[in-house]
Amino acid sequence: QVQLVESGGGSVQAGGSLRLSCAASGYTGKYTYNSNFMGWFRQAPGKEREGVAAISPAGKATYYADSVKGRFTISRDNAKNTLYLQMNSLKPEDTAMYYCAGERIPRQVLRPLDYNDWGQGTQVTVSS
Repeated sequence: QVQLVESGGGSVQAGGSLRLSCAASGYTGKYTYNSNFMGWFRQAPGKEREGVAAISPAGKATYYADSVKGRFTISRDNAKNTLYLQMNSLKPEDTAMYYCAGERIPRQVLRPLDYNDWGQGTQVTVSS
């Protein structure tokens, strides 16, 4: 069974930075971590879960929500089965629980419903 474990969340002031990591394990059969699109999603209290960033299996293509373009960078290290999200110039509206997720071929790379493997999340809080 696939396991995704996020880390790196915390509390920062506006303008600060955080780097999230997601360690993946449990892949069996012919599909491995390298076979999957991976994404970062977030959910603030009272709001729906939304896509933040996604990356193709080899890491050659990246996708971002408009709200984070130019501030967040998604990357992956396939040798370590690890996904990253570098978050700079953080704003209070970035406060949310952040989740990583994986799917072999999502129909829409930033749509949460298209992902089946999920981590438990890591909290990011940005104060003004």
